[in-house]
Formats: sequence, structure tokens, C-alpha cells
Amino acid sequence: MNSDEINQREWSDSKNWSCGIYRSRTDTRMLVPKRRGFGWTINFGKRNGVILFVVLLSLPFMIFLIIFFGGGHFHRH
Repeated sequence: MNSDEINQREWSDSKNWSCGIYRSRTDTRMLVPKRRGFGWTINFGKRNGVILFVVLLSLPFMIFLIIFFGGGHFHRH
């Protein structure tokens, strides 16, 4: 069985899905197609998937902090 077949088997296994969240350490992909609807979801069974989630979650917060607290430093008097 090749990696594409293993990934498909893992993706199809209901045990790897919980409330729309996908977690499989065996699946080699960090992003997988959603089970319902369109788009992609993160494989939380992979360390890089969790890191991607944290980065995506923190980006808006970091942008807010830069604008709110760092914005005054860029003005010339």
C-alpha cells in the first residue's frame, strides 16, 4: 500500500474525525480536504499542523498589537 492509499484510508476512517476536527498521525498530510463542504482542514495529528494552527490563530492578534502599540513609534515629529 503506498502513502496515497494510506492517507485515503486514514481520511476515510471515522475514528480520525471528531466534531469536524481531523487527527491522524499516520496520514502524512498537514492539510486535508474537509469531510463536508468545501475547503481544507488541518491534520492535528501532525506537529506541523498544530504549529500552523497556532500561527494562523495568532496572526490577527499580533497584527493588532503592532498597530495598537507600535503605531506611535513610526510618526515623525
